Amino acid sequence: MIRVITFDLDNTLWDVEPALLRAEEAQRQWLLQHRPGAIENISHDDLWALKKRLWKSHPELAHSVTAMRHLLLRELQLAAGYAPDEAEQGARAAFDQFLAERQRVELYADALQVLEQLAGDYRLGALTNGNADVYKTDAGEYFDFAFLAEDVGASKPAPDMFHAALKETGAAPHEVLHVGDNPEHDVKGALAVGMLAAWINADGVPWEGEPAPQVTVRHVRELPQALSELPSS
Repeated sequence: MIRVITFDLDNTLWDVEPALLRAEEAQRQWLLQHRPGAIENISHDDLWALKKRLWKSHPELAHSVTAMRHLLLRELQLAAGYAPDEAEQGARAAFDQFLAERQRVELYADALQVLEQLAGDYRLGALTNGNADVYKTDAGEYFDFAFLAEDVGASKPAPDMFHAALKETGAAPHEVLHVGDNPEHDVKGALAVGMLAAWINADGVPWEGEPAPQVTVRHVRELPQALSELPSS
């Protein structure tokens, strides 16, 4: 019997792209207004090169999109000639602008109804590599727990977040179904620790390799029906 369902967030319960675009623009506007010179002359290629240098220099931050973005914002301001204390304060303020928009996600159609339905029968949790706070979204009331990669120190498909969910719930791996859109991070990560997996396969592409997810659906709205058809559910 499935007792617990965990969900990836970005591109599983909502399309993250609109929120990220708004968040990037809010961050950019803050820098333009409060830290002139920090980004005006930075091309897309230059920014990407800086990100890659920071990733290479700070592999310990690979699991924390928040810490990495903060570091990027600080480095941009230092390079523009701002003092370290100004750059640090500016990184925090610019990130606050980013995060406020990052949390303003619009859930997929019917996602809230699905969560409400499932919450009546299962414990629900969120497992995300991103920095979205599910409790700051309309879906928050249906979740019993949530873990971010930066909370546990590793990103999916590493087992850490899955193990955190098992410890939180006291469930056995075969009693937990993880739902996500990413074949590697979500499906293979969950299966590797003995959980069941539901793949949100919006594009309808064929699954490659073994083992395969126990459930494959095109949209989260199809999840309750698919669960009802599982032999062991």
